[in-house]
Amino acid sequence: MRLLEGQVALVTGAGGGIGRGIALRFAERGAAAVAVHCRTSVAAAEEVAERVRESGARAVVLRADLRDEDACHRLVRDAAEWGGGRLDALVNNAGVQPVRALAGMGADEWREVVDANLSSVFACTQAAVEVMGEGGSVTHIASVEAHRPAAGHAHYSAAKAAVVMHARSAALEYGPRGIRVNSVSPGLIDREGLAGDWPEGVARWLDKAPLGRLGRPEDVGDACAFLASPLASWITGQDLVVDGGVSARPTW
Repeated sequence: MRLLEGQVALVTGAGGGIGRGIALRFAERGAAAVAVHCRTSVAAAEEVAERVRESGARAVVLRADLRDEDACHRLVRDAAEWGGGRLDALVNNAGVQPVRALAGMGADEWREVVDANLSSVFACTQAAVEVMGEGGSVTHIASVEAHRPAAGHAHYSAAKAAVVMHARSAALEYGPRGIRVNSVSPGLIDREGLAGDWPEGVARWLDKAPLGRLGRPEDVGDACAFLASPLASWITGQDLVVDGGVSARPTW
């Protein structure tokens, strides 16, 4: 299904993992051009870009440190210029997920996570809306931890909860311009080596997930492609949880 026929899209943090799945799904669903952003993983981003081209879309790799507000604005401008002066869809996927106990966490550690996961979303969205003009879609990648925190992730969970609320607030303000803003909250997404790195956590997730598996990057990509498509033309300010049903479990 070519749901995104002709769209020009920018996916941040697209060098690997979830970002790769999103970029590839956009190409497979008919996007004309996908800008693949990375901060340091240039080789991996180039591989993603090549796979995007194999799916029939144009692709370019753009580097930027999104902890810097000016860099966010430059990234969006560069993507739009490369796209022929257009930007139809932005997916704010870039972020970090360090583990650190709240007790003893320094303000610098807190700011690093907030800047990477939340402030970048603010700056990239603000820049993208100016390029889009009238009409377009913005999707933030949040997390199930925006709704249910995990130990050692207080900074991450707080930032992701704020990302969900930013999407709702932006949807309210940009709706009159025809720009839709939503968020996607993934659950545990598989990656190479995850089962070996965190066997206990993977086992717990598989035990609790009604659908009986971990998520795949493409699962998140499908959600993002839907939200950027005409099928979601009357959906804005919503958080789509993609977690295999884990959040349906009672917590008492």
